[in-house]
Amino acid sequence: MTTPTLSQKLYSRAVERIPGGVNSPVRAWRAVGGDPLFIQRARGANVWDADGRMYLDYVGSWGPMILGHAHPKVLAAMQTAMRDGTSFGAPTAGEVEMAETLAAAIPSLEMVRLVSSGTEATTAAIRLARASARRSAILKFDGCYHGHVDALLVRAGSGAATFGVPDSAGVPEAVAHQTLIANFNDLSSVEDRFKAHPQDIAAVIIEPIVGNMGVIPPEKNFLQGLREVTRRYGALLIFDEVITGFRLGYGGVQTRFGVEPDLTCLGKIVGGGLPLAAFGGKRVIMQQLAPLGPVYQAGTLSGNPVAVAAGLQTLELLSKPGTYERLEGLAARLEQGLRAAFAEYVHPWCLNRVGSMWTQFFGVAGVRDAESARRCDTAIFGRWFRGMLDRGIYLPPSQFEAAFVSLAHTEDDIDSTVQAAREVLAQLG
Repeated sequence: MTTPTLSQKLYSRAVERIPGGVNSPVRAWRAVGGDPLFIQRARGANVWDADGRMYLDYVGSWGPMILGHAHPKVLAAMQTAMRDGTSFGAPTAGEVEMAETLAAAIPSLEMVRLVSSGTEATTAAIRLARASARRSAILKFDGCYHGHVDALLVRAGSGAATFGVPDSAGVPEAVAHQTLIANFNDLSSVEDRFKAHPQDIAAVIIEPIVGNMGVIPPEKNFLQGLREVTRRYGALLIFDEVITGFRLGYGGVQTRFGVEPDLTCLGKIVGGGLPLAAFGGKRVIMQQLAPLGPVYQAGTLSGNPVAVAAGLQTLELLSKPGTYERLEGLAARLEQGLRAAFAEYVHPWCLNRVGSMWTQFFGVAGVRDAESARRCDTAIFGRWFRGMLDRGIYLPPSQFEAAFVSLAHTEDDIDSTVQAAREVLAQLG
């Protein structure tokens, strides 16, 4: 009889007191099989589990750890902040500096409000958009995830109505009915929704580069087309850049593609690995927030001084010349190596990469939207995940999550990942 690992013992205890044994569903590894690893510590590009085994990490806490884990300058900034206290429930100088830093980096951010999570940011942005446009409906894209917001936990409904139906128990149908669904990379589906509801749609919310059904880039002129359609119908455009903000360059996707949304949601990297997020946009819209206007939003820990310190230090390091060029070089090396490793793999596959975000898809020759993503062979992905894990490579435990390269990865790390991939692919057949 095999002796349980410490991770397995911890999981057995966890399921007695925590639903599913985890505090966020994908951590349960239901999509790949087996019990989750319990991570004890991390440094640089590596994590160690509760049993002391080391793994090369491409999860990066689901995106925030672009510098790598436990960066000494970020830790020092946090320690300095903590010496003065961890929470005051009052304004601090760091909040002002963070707002100024974000506004300087992203041209569309004339004013910013700090919050504690991406879900908070998208929730508030939608409320603000509805108040600003004086309309109720929201248009989102099939497969895009914007946090566990009632109005956005929906999937496409059947028939011509194309209204959302609840994708989670506990979401009232009346709430979901205010959300319309379009298809990513399909501007005609957006036009159809606006033609059917020209006076109803307050805003379109989108992951401009998708990271929550695997990495899917926008096709040429898709984002520009969204900007034109929303302006024509008097609706707001919201970019959910919780993942992509400062991931692909110093700023957002909007600086990369030259498309300026009305509101932007940020998270993950801006907190340096601590719970911090933000939303912001045009001054005339943001001034409708309380205490200036009638749109209420509040949070006890918003702008937490320790999180702000970690975020500011992270952004300062990312602003240095050559940072994103190094990230691009590492990620391109990984892509080139994986494509070479997969060249003799007989089954359909594709690899999507934008900057340091990437996803390996199985069972399909291309993924451009939710429909093509759903055709993936998740069983083969599960075998791929477990094979890579056996070789010390820690990937996201889901076919539909982005993997991330960090500045802590080295060329040797990339090459060892490619070698592990070759060995796993030989087993997959």
